[in-house]
Amino acid sequence: MTTHSDALVFFGATGDLAYKKIFPALQAMVKRGHLNVPVVGVAKAGWNLDQLRARAHDSLEKHGGVDPTAFEKLIGLLRYVDGDYQDAATFTALRKALEDAHRPAHYLAIPPILFETVVGHLAESNCGRGARVIVEKPFGHDLASAQELNKVLLGAFDEGDVFRIDHYLGKRAVNNVLAFRFANTFVEAFWNRTYIESVQITMAEDFGVQGRGGFYDQTGTIRDVVQNHLFQVLSNLTMEPPVGFDSESVRDEKVKVLKAIPPIEEKNLVRGQFRGYRDENGVAKDSQTETFATLKLEINSWRWKGVPFYIRAGKSLPTTSTEIVSKFRKPPTLIPDSLLVENHLRLRLSPEVTIAMGMMALAPGEGLSLQTGEMVASHSPRADEMDAYERVLGAAMAGDSSLFAREDYVEEAWRIVEPVLKKNTPIYQYSPNTWGPDEVERVTPPGGWQNPIVGHEAPSVAGQAA
Repeated sequence: MTTHSDALVFFGATGDLAYKKIFPALQAMVKRGHLNVPVVGVAKAGWNLDQLRARAHDSLEKHGGVDPTAFEKLIGLLRYVDGDYQDAATFTALRKALEDAHRPAHYLAIPPILFETVVGHLAESNCGRGARVIVEKPFGHDLASAQELNKVLLGAFDEGDVFRIDHYLGKRAVNNVLAFRFANTFVEAFWNRTYIESVQITMAEDFGVQGRGGFYDQTGTIRDVVQNHLFQVLSNLTMEPPVGFDSESVRDEKVKVLKAIPPIEEKNLVRGQFRGYRDENGVAKDSQTETFATLKLEINSWRWKGVPFYIRAGKSLPTTSTEIVSKFRKPPTLIPDSLLVENHLRLRLSPEVTIAMGMMALAPGEGLSLQTGEMVASHSPRADEMDAYERVLGAAMAGDSSLFAREDYVEEAWRIVEPVLKKNTPIYQYSPNTWGPDEVERVTPPGGWQNPIVGHEAPSVAGQAA
């Protein structure tokens, strides 16, 4: 039986991530009865505990609201250690603040450049003994840095005690893909290369970098969302049934998916940058960082060999939505091929959850006239549904690794994207509120991209009436 963490330490307690995400998650955990152990914030801000409590209150007022009862319980659990991460005395003070806790979870909500320093001090101060460590993405900047980061983490912690947060795996809709595939008998019959012609995954955002130009210009779309978030979606979509739903069995199958994907080739990638991006604070005037990417890849497995997978993601697009569309091969029918449009399965992950089957039927009137339609099952997320950070922090403290990336998964993801990241592929400009640069036609699914329309059940399809 896995033991639960008896304290939560979060480094970067005065930072932006804590303000926007961690404090709301902690209050929600308290409210559900999932958090009743000491919570120790660590930062170098010259603050005291009362100031951290005030920061938590302000955070909750702006991000979800203050629940008076849960907040009172939260601030009763809250502790604070102020000190420099370079100073061993900070970790001596942390050990004292942990009191009788011997199985803490250390959450490093800090820049990756500080990981090695903090992990080293945790080990030297005995704060790391019997503990877990939770780290935020990005897990390196390329394969070599990811391997170095893993070396640092595994020098002080066992792999089973390392939890690499990709908050996307905490989203219920992302995990609903697994439920759809493995809880429904009928899906297995068609979920393979015999019936599926192509698959497209779109992650669109209708906003820009939102004041994060300095960070984004060092990262770009491929590093920010493709090799982590969207590869996780792809893995859920294409993995084989695990032998069990324990964390290692599930993660084994995800790694197998990535191992079957060859590195992306230049001809199968188009990068774009929205006009106006270079005017953002912190962005270089000659920036070659992409704010849009579309790519094609293949999975050389028994189930998927020969089926192209298309991924696109970008900022300043016409809408905000994440959606999967799998197009089926046309049936061998006597109906003229020109009258047929491929059936499709559409899985929308956000902003609402939708499962829809696109099909053809007779249109009203005389003769053989066909029309497209969708059979839709949809629900919007409930207000009381767990936030992604609440879910992943709770799982890490419980020792459940299912929602976290394993060492080999991280390195395989970098292997796939690294060759094109190292090459000076062109950047094409595109206007905000469009679906990327004109050059995207070079990497486009058969029949065109299916563009999500938020607020409408039917999507827009190239060459098809919605």
